[in-house]
Amino acid sequence: MTLKLVFPNEEHEQEWKDIIQEMEEAGEKIVPYALKGDAVKYEDYLENARRYSTGVGIPKDRVPSGIFFLVNEGDKRILGAIDIRYELNDYLLKYGGHIGYGIRPKERKNGYATEMLKLALDICREKGLKKVLITCDKNNLGSAKTMVNNGAILENEVENGEEITQRYWIEL
Repeated sequence: MTLKLVFPNEEHEQEWKDIIQEMEEAGEKIVPYALKGDAVKYEDYLENARRYSTGVGIPKDRVPSGIFFLVNEGDKRILGAIDIRYELNDYLLKYGGHIGYGIRPKERKNGYATEMLKLALDICREKGLKKVLITCDKNNLGSAKTMVNNGAILENEVENGEEITQRYWIEL
């Protein structure tokens, strides 16, 4: 199996609906947030993805970013999604980081998150980033393992309301 990251396009509409439905049926929030954002229709989602990728026409409190789907080469099935933020604002520096990702519930524990993050780090290098910050809730052991498997080093933990956010850095 050859996994790759692809930017959303018209061919992914049904798979996009399916992954969101699967997360909602599992009682989970949509992760990463950029997998859906505030879009109701897929056309709106694609437009948002294009705007954020260029940084043009985005809200002042947001940063340029790219959302990518993890797919098996030659397949449209979305296994997961990863959001790469090319800059950090104050909130992202403290809690959100450069990268947010999620794997559809039925595809977890197959190593997809580790591979997806590895592929995303290549995109970060292409964008000229020298190091990236990735965060997770302290109780999200799977996410922490994914980061460590890609060379992440825990810098610290910060309180985020009632939760503890772990902040990891990866040198590129």
